[in-house]
Amino acid sequence: MSTRDELLTVQEVSELLGVEARQVRLIAEKGEITRVARGIFDRTSVERYRAERGSGRTRTWAEHTAWGAIALLSGAAPLGLGDTQRYRLRATLIGITDPGELALRLRDRAAVTTWSGHRSVSDRVREQIVVPGRRRLGLVESDDVVDGYLGTEALTSVVQRLRLRRDPAGPITLRCTSMDLDFVAYLARFNRTLAAADAATSLDPRERGVGEQHLTQRLELFRENAGR
Repeated sequence: MSTRDELLTVQEVSELLGVEARQVRLIAEKGEITRVARGIFDRTSVERYRAERGSGRTRTWAEHTAWGAIALLSGAAPLGLGDTQRYRLRATLIGITDPGELALRLRDRAAVTTWSGHRSVSDRVREQIVVPGRRRLGLVESDDVVDGYLGTEALTSVVQRLRLRRDPAGPITLRCTSMDLDFVAYLARFNRTLAAADAATSLDPRERGVGEQHLTQRLELFRENAGR
């Protein structure tokens, strides 16, 4: 049973997210935050939404553009971007100095949901997804925590087959994307940029700090290489 500290009213959510009460209800209807009862919301789901979505003042990139940005920062060739799009994206990346802003711009690369399941299911979930890996950032891996990318069309099948349950505080994070998963896997192996982007919106302050530090380094290197 949820305690009072784990719950938020519409007004509290509105203040945290910087949106009107009507927008809070729309966000809940989309399943992006969890409504526990009429006018009452799960705090963890709201904090996760805020970490990933910010206050709404930062303009986000479309999914293919966000993946193009990760590719460019990784030193890889982006998929599906024309010369003009790539030029504009490079110019925008050169002008970004705040890793928090970058993390928010990248947020629509995937739709993030959290789940729980039987304690034996973690390895089976890992077999279905692309896992960038926390260890590459110097963070500790946990056998119980799963975080990775899955094709959007595969979500329903995986959830049903493995009997996962939606859980705002669940240990299984599925990041659903329509980007080619082979390309996502390539970027995950290439260097730490994708793992850093994931960590930079974590609810854990230390993990978020590590992610932002690595994104800062990638931005600095990108600007340095662009100036040559």
